Amino acid sequence: MTVKDYYKVEGDSVTRLKQFCPRCGPGVFLADHKTRLTCGKCGYTEFKK
Repeated sequence: MTVKDYYKVEGDSVTRLKQFCPRCGPGVFLADHKTRLTCGKCGYTEFKK
């Protein structure tokens, strides 16, 4: 994926489409799988409800 796939630009506002990893902090996004969100750097996993 490219950086443009992580953000949405509308006029003067920019919105993040992916969540940041709570362990690694800003700049490291969570991968969106079918049943979970996962960090590729530290292995943090959140299961979807």
